[in-house]
Amino acid sequence: MINVGQAVVLGVVEGITEFLPISSTGHLKIVEGLMGIPVDDDSVVGFSAVIQVGAIAAVLVYFFKDILRFAVAWAQGLPALLSRGGERVEQTRDAKFAWWVIFATIPIVAVGLAAKPLITGPLASLWVVAASLIVGSGVMWYADRVATLKRGEADITFADAMIVGSSQILALLFPGFSRSGATLSFGLFRGLDRVAATRLSFFLSIPALTGAGIYELKDAVGGEVGAVPLAVGTIVSFLVAYASIAWLLRYVAKHTLGAFIVYRIVIGILLFALLGAGTIDA
Repeated sequence: MINVGQAVVLGVVEGITEFLPISSTGHLKIVEGLMGIPVDDDSVVGFSAVIQVGAIAAVLVYFFKDILRFAVAWAQGLPALLSRGGERVEQTRDAKFAWWVIFATIPIVAVGLAAKPLITGPLASLWVVAASLIVGSGVMWYADRVATLKRGEADITFADAMIVGSSQILALLFPGFSRSGATLSFGLFRGLDRVAATRLSFFLSIPALTGAGIYELKDAVGGEVGAVPLAVGTIVSFLVAYASIAWLLRYVAKHTLGAFIVYRIVIGILLFALLGAGTIDA
């Protein structure tokens, strides 16, 4: 169903768009539609989820020192928690942050499992993608407008992590909304500066997207997508995503989300036009 050439194209699209607030799922579905690939097929949905693991691998490599620090602190604090039962145990800031990421992932996992028939069915439509691109742009614009940018990464709290983590549900249910766009926006709503919101978005993406990729692996490999295209798409996604991460962190340090907002609206309108003209199937 997906050949190696198409896998390369989709890997590039995934790598570029996964962490930019323009919706990787939306762009993948648009490109799949243009190539005549059925966007709502279980194998194709699984393929899209699995190649996201390549992008997540890029996050693991890029932020390796940070992730190792969090993991070590979490592991060192775990024995004390287990030995003291329900009694309150003081944890280091890094250990707390690791726990926050874990807890903040629970809402999207619960909704993902409960709403899978909707996510892979009616909500997989390109009409939903087009509408979500535009509506999500409105949310991003408002977040940019009201952002105070007064709090840095050291100021992130458990409430911040839970609210920003839960915002990923918007992108899960409405492909085109953008996981990155949702988390960045809600980070700004919480008063975080753009770099802090972006880094939090990266860390929250690790368990969410890795879990989705592993969960969907059986559909991708067991269906009509071969193992070779799947591997190629994942490797290409990793290489392109690594460059995308470095660029985004530099960009948000000095710019608003305005360029992304305009781009999303243009793509959303263009997609509506293509669907209305019958150029691509929903």
